Amino acid sequence: MQGTFWALVPAIVAIVLALITKEAYSSLFVGIIMGGLFFSGFSFTGTLKHIFSEGLVAQLSDPYNVGILIFLVFLGIIVCLMNKAGGSSAFGKWAAEHVKSRVGVQLATTFLGILIFIDDYFNCLTVGSVMRPVTDRQKVSRAKLAYLIDSTAAPICIIAPISSWAAAVSGFAPEGTNGLLLFIRAIPYNYYAILTIVMMLFLAISGMDYGPMVQHEENARKGDFLSIATDSPADADSAAGTKGRVIDLVLPIIVLIISCVIGMIYTGGFFSGESFINSFANSDASVGLVLGSFGGLAVTIVFYLIRRVLAFKDCMSCITEGFKAMVPAITILALAWTLKSMTDSLGAAAYVAGIVEKTAGGLLLFLPAVVFVIACLLAFATGTSWGTFGILIPITLNVFPLQSGNPLSIICVAACMAGAVCGDHCSPISDTTIMSSAGAKCKHLVHVSTQLPYALSVAAVSFVCYVIAAFVKNAVISLLTGIILMLAFLFFMYKRQQAGKKA
Repeated sequence: MQGTFWALVPAIVAIVLALITKEAYSSLFVGIIMGGLFFSGFSFTGTLKHIFSEGLVAQLSDPYNVGILIFLVFLGIIVCLMNKAGGSSAFGKWAAEHVKSRVGVQLATTFLGILIFIDDYFNCLTVGSVMRPVTDRQKVSRAKLAYLIDSTAAPICIIAPISSWAAAVSGFAPEGTNGLLLFIRAIPYNYYAILTIVMMLFLAISGMDYGPMVQHEENARKGDFLSIATDSPADADSAAGTKGRVIDLVLPIIVLIISCVIGMIYTGGFFSGESFINSFANSDASVGLVLGSFGGLAVTIVFYLIRRVLAFKDCMSCITEGFKAMVPAITILALAWTLKSMTDSLGAAAYVAGIVEKTAGGLLLFLPAVVFVIACLLAFATGTSWGTFGILIPITLNVFPLQSGNPLSIICVAACMAGAVCGDHCSPISDTTIMSSAGAKCKHLVHVSTQLPYALSVAAVSFVCYVIAAFVKNAVISLLTGIILMLAFLFFMYKRQQAGKKA
C-alpha cells in the first residue's frame, strides 16, 4: 500500500464520511484508524502504536503545531476579553448605525479580511470575532460569514508578498532561487485566489446566492441562526459588559496586528540586521504569531484594567473561558494533523509526485491545468496547502527550470499554489476551513457544504484559465479572460435566480 492510491484512501474515507454523517470527529478518527491499519499491515499493536505514538502524540509534540495551538488559545482569550468588556457589542451597535444594509456588512467583512493579510489563522479568528455581531444584526447567516472569512484567508495570503504564506512558498523554492521573487512573479497567474475575490464582491453586491447557501440565508433573514450556529446572537449579547466602547475592540485588534508583524519579523532576524522583506520570508510563523498574540493579550488586559471596564478577576476568568471556546477547533485540528501524518507515512507524496512526472512528458501545454487539478485533489485529501506546495513546486521546477526562461515554469508554480488553496478551501479537514467555522461560530460541516459550490465554480473557471495561459503565455490576457468568464457565469446564475423568483 506504500506509495499507491491506497495512501490517499484514509483521507478520502474521512472526508466522505464527514459529508455523509455531518459529524467531523468520528469521521476523522475512522480515517486515522484506516491509515494505522494500512501502515501496520493490520497488526493490532502496530496500529495502536502508529496512531497514538507516531501519529497523535508526535503531532501534538511538534513545535510548529504546538505554537499554532497556543496562538489559537491566546486569540480565544482575547476574543473572550473583548466580548466580556463589551467591545464587540459596542462595535456591533456602532456598525449597525453606520452599515445599514446586508450588502454593506458583507463588503465590510470582505475588506477587513483583505486588510488582515498577514496570516490565514489570524485572519479567520480576528475577522470572525469583529464582524460576527455586525452580520448577526443585519441577518447575514453564519454560513455566509464563514464563507467570507474563509475566502479572505488563504486566497488573500497566497497573493500577499508580506505574509506567512509567502514565507512558506519561498522556503520551498530550489536552492539558489530567490523564493520571494518567484512568489511575486506567480501572483498574476494565481487565478483561483483572484477569481475568488471577484466572486465574493459579486455575491455581496448582487445579493445572489446558489446551492445550499440559499436556504441558510433565507433562514437568517427570518432570524433563525440556531440551526447552523454554535451559539445564539442573544447569548452573545447578554454576556457582554455595559461599559464597553468601540475603542475596546479596535485598540486590541490594532495592537494584535502590529504585535504579530513584529513577532514574525523578529523570528526572521529583522532586529539582527536582516531587511524587512527577508525577515518576513525567513520568519517562523508559529513562533511569531505566539509572540504577537501574547503581546496583544498582555496589552489588552492592561488596557481594560486602566479603563476599569473589567476587574482583574474577570480578566483571569477569560483565560479558561477563551480556552474552552477553542476546544472544538483544537480537537479537529489535532485529528486532522494526525490523519495527515497517516497519509504521509503511507507515501502519498511519492504517489502524487509519480503521477505528475508521468503526465509531464506528453501534455506539456496542458501541464499547468493538470498540476492545478492534482494540487486541488492532494490538498483536499490531506487538508494542507503548505504540504502540497512542498511536494509539487520542486517537481514542476524540475520539469521547467527557472533558468530555462520558459514562462510555463512560473505558470506551473502558480498552478501549484492556486490548486493547493482551492483544495484546502474545499476540504473539511483543512485547518483554515476549521478555523473559519470557529471564527464565524458556524457548524463546521454546514460551512463546508455551503462553501463547496462556490469554490468548485471558481475552480472550473481557473482550470480553463490555466489551459489558456499555457498557450498564450500572457498573464494579462489569461487573467482578463478568467474575470470575464467568472462574471459571465455569475451573471447567468443571477438571471436564473431572478427568473425563478418571478416564476
